[in-house]
Amino acid sequence: MAAQWSSPVRYVECDQQGVVFNAHYLTWADEASNAWWAAHGLPWDALVARRIDPVVKASTLEWTSSARWGDTVTVDAETEKVGRTSVTVRYTVRVGERLCCVVRTTYVATDEGRAIPWPDDVRASLTRD
Repeated sequence: MAAQWSSPVRYVECDQQGVVFNAHYLTWADEASNAWWAAHGLPWDALVARRIDPVVKASTLEWTSSARWGDTVTVDAETEKVGRTSVTVRYTVRVGERLCCVVRTTYVATDEGRAIPWPDDVRASLTRD
């Protein structure tokens, strides 16, 4: 199940050449993650209430072109892989139809700092298209 988040590029997100500083792509992926979890019927507060605390295990970024001040970025979030205790989400950042960056983030389900398997109903929600 895909989700989407969009925002104008703010001046503060850019370097002196007007190009977005690389760390902001991770921020945008994090913003889009809220929409992705909710699209799966798993709002963050509901997971935490069940003692399921997804934490970031890893993130990778692959750039194609730069977003710039004045652009509007759109981030498409899609499930890439669901494991026993983890899920990897692909965040595609673009300006219009122009691809800027792909962020892949792997989240691990934890309880009190230890990895736990996804409960069956959560796994079913994560694998639903």
